[in-house]
Amino acid sequence: MKYIFLTLAIIFELVGTSFLKKSENFSKIIPSIVTVVAFAFCYYFFSHAIKTIPLGVAYAIWAGVGIIVTALISVFIFKQPIDLAAIIGIILIVGGVVVINLFSNTSTE
Repeated sequence: MKYIFLTLAIIFELVGTSFLKKSENFSKIIPSIVTVVAFAFCYYFFSHAIKTIPLGVAYAIWAGVGIIVTALISVFIFKQPIDLAAIIGIILIVGGVVVINLFSNTSTE
């Protein structure tokens, strides 16, 4: 159940971030409302996830997945280019998440 909460937190964070872009600095009411509601749900589910997942591990997963999918959303939905340096940085972040989950004692309970 803990990873279901984390997954829901990530999904709502992605929705909130995408609509934050669409809100145009909170000048458009519907995207602004969706942003606030999505982030509220995001933090609600994240708070449940960190009851049983160590905070550092949960945040690393949340941030890593969020960065990857947000980058993909920005490229494919918002048509924003991404350069090699950004791709390398994203790969390094993902590598860090993998190292934490596979080799760190912090990720075990």
